[in-house]
Amino acid sequence: MQIRSTARKDSKTKNLIKRLLPGEIAVINHPDLDQVAAESLIKAKVKMVINAGPCVSGRYPNLGPELLLEAGIPILDQVGEECFTAIPDGALIEVDDSCVFFQDRRIGEGIILTRELLTELMQEARGNLHQELENFVQNTLDYALKEKELILGNLRIPEVSTRFKARQVLVVVRGQNYREDLKAIRSYIDEIKPVLVGVDGGADALLEAGFKPDLIIGDMDSVSDRALLSGAELIVHAYPDGRAPGLQRVQDLGLTASVFPAPGTSEDIALLLAYEKGADLIVAVGAHSNMIDFLEKGRKGMASTFLVRLKIGAILVDAKGVSLLYRSPIKVGQIVLLCMAALIPLAIVLMQNNPSRDVFRLLWLRLQVLFRW
Repeated sequence: MQIRSTARKDSKTKNLIKRLLPGEIAVINHPDLDQVAAESLIKAKVKMVINAGPCVSGRYPNLGPELLLEAGIPILDQVGEECFTAIPDGALIEVDDSCVFFQDRRIGEGIILTRELLTELMQEARGNLHQELENFVQNTLDYALKEKELILGNLRIPEVSTRFKARQVLVVVRGQNYREDLKAIRSYIDEIKPVLVGVDGGADALLEAGFKPDLIIGDMDSVSDRALLSGAELIVHAYPDGRAPGLQRVQDLGLTASVFPAPGTSEDIALLLAYEKGADLIVAVGAHSNMIDFLEKGRKGMASTFLVRLKIGAILVDAKGVSLLYRSPIKVGQIVLLCMAALIPLAIVLMQNNPSRDVFRLLWLRLQVLFRW
């Protein structure tokens, strides 16, 4: 394998996606490459992925590498920190087999991640899942004690101008299958017109689907300037002590935002905000709700999500995976029956007309002679 192209590098894959051009080599430092990151790389039409860390560490079976290989994107894995640092961002590099070259100088070497090797790594990861689950449960219980304010009512919920009272709310997170699920519930959005809440990059997901978010909430580290400037109300998720690093970015754009100090994830406080402001129903798209989801986000537990869902569960509908319910292919027989059903009224109308009736009779006679019926 020999690939030559421009290298685009960033230690945070979500930041790199914003700068990638089709045909470039994505240079990342992303152990346990997750599904959302892989889908973003595929959408960016990269020529190759070079990863400083292991795409599959063996802790759990992550789906990202398999998606890249299925899309025909080769992966050079585990090139190491030294090679990652040596690759200049925006420079022309060459990958020859498992070696990386810059200006004809070898600067590192990795492992070509083949389908066979990936299968072995995933089998090993599935074998380690039991231990990972035990650790995850313990971490969730430990953090639940620290984050119990989420359901005890001790948080300072910010005032908002967006009206939630007695309305349905759609909270969109850029999680697994968020594009497909958002598309699957388009008719719901068009008919009910719920309050549209984008959690960080979820705001861009709404814009991509043709909807304008009413409110954007999050750390503001993975949402685009376009989304922030869309006119949506903005809430910056801050640390419990009040520090809000994302606020500076909002202010640099000449915008204002409320601050919501709270533990847990941004999607958790988005759900909690809708609940506390009197929403009738909350529909979540792309939300993280299981161990694999949280491990892919780099979190060791899901205490805040467990607590929030415990509190708001009566009005929460998780749309995750809803697109899979409608993924059955249309069969040829169904299309034929549909066409025949559409032609029946037309045939009846035409048969009421004498000239048309004669034409049909003539066609019928010709068919009988042709096929000797």
